[in-house]
Order: sequence, then structure tokens, then C-alpha cells
Amino acid sequence: MLAIRHAEERGLADFGWLNSRHTFSFGSYHDPRFMGFGPLRVINEDRVQPAQGFGTHGHRDMEIISYVLEGALEHKDSMGNGSIIRPGDVQRMSAGTGVEHSEYNASDTDPVHFLQIWVLPEKNGAAPGYEQKAFTAEEKRGRLRLVGSRDGRDGSVTIHQDVDLYATVLGKGDTVTHELTAGRKAWVQLARGSAALNGESLDPGDGVALQGPATITLSDASDAELLLFDMG
Repeated sequence: MLAIRHAEERGLADFGWLNSRHTFSFGSYHDPRFMGFGPLRVINEDRVQPAQGFGTHGHRDMEIISYVLEGALEHKDSMGNGSIIRPGDVQRMSAGTGVEHSEYNASDTDPVHFLQIWVLPEKNGAAPGYEQKAFTAEEKRGRLRLVGSRDGRDGSVTIHQDVDLYATVLGKGDTVTHELTAGRKAWVQLARGSAALNGESLDPGDGVALQGPATITLSDASDAELLLFDMG
């Protein structure tokens, strides 16, 4: 099975300071056909204006991953963490029993463009946690680089769910493949640029749902950056 979630069909929230496109139901956008896919619950593509952001608010029982495409995102939380998330960084915050945090554009002049991703944890009530790691474009160019996993292998951040998260940067002539085994699901998100998945052309913001067994082939790319979730 291959089903494309086209970018223009996503939910929209535009508050002036924030423009957000919702792949799955979120906030005031609700579509019972798109409540998530496997343990993947949220993919929001957010653009935040300079010096604006999300004030302190709470979460619980969710794995929250931030992936910055352009600009810089300033993070502070009730666990005492404070950081700037830049392109190439992957931040994972486990909300667990409860955490409060804020996210602001770290620049007074430039917007920040990032993906906010929520994954349902394999169990509720765990202790909150935080992790942030950097992955260079060279590590991702022409290959699928593991950036998140249940066991934190290969230097990836730890996601408390049966999810392997890969990132790739593809240019002209690049092709990568991934074998999705029986019983598993995959979601591929084109963050920017253009590419084809198994011959189907994708535009920026498009997502694709697949069921295993399947061979996933990404090709015909131009300045593309993609995320691939392999999920139990």
C-alpha cells in the first residue's frame, strides 16, 4: 500500500506570527481520516516569525521531536534544559509524567522553519527526559542516516517507541532504498525540495504512508531533504 498525503490537503493554522500545516489532526483542525499513522501522531510544519514563539505550556506522555530546516529555535523546559536548535539538530523531549517548555524563534530578524513531530510512547507515566544531537548534511547526503531509534544506536537520539527515524539529503542522481519488513509501517515526509518515491513524484510537504513488506526507493531528487519513519 502506498498512500500520498498531499501538502495542500493538510490542515492550516495561521496566526500571523505562526503559520502551521498539520499532516494529522491537531488543535482546531480535525479530520477523522487523519488521526495519525501507527505511533506517529503529529507532523506539524511550523514557520515562526522573528522574536515570536510558543510560551510556556505543558505536555505529558508524548515523545516530541523537533527538526529545524531553517533558522534557529530556542528551547527552555522545566527540567532545566535550555538550548538553541539549528538545522541538522534533532531534539527529543520525552514529556512522560509531565513537563513544561517554551519554544521561540531565536532570531530578531529571520523566521524559523521546523518540523514538530509527536510520537506516542510505548508506555505512559515514564520520567521526563531530553536529548539533542547534531547530524551534518554530509552524514545524510545520498544515504539514510539513522537519527532516532528505540535503542539510541549509531549515535541516534533515543525514542521510547518502536520507531527508527532516518533523515536523508538527496540531489540529482542520488537514489536510496529501504526495505520495510512485513508487519511494519513507514511514513516518508518530504521536508523540502523534490523527489520521487517508487516513481511517484512528491512536492514539499507531501507525506507517504506504506505498509510492509515493501521496498522504498527515493530517487529523481532536487535539493531534497526527507524523513523516513520505520515503525512497529
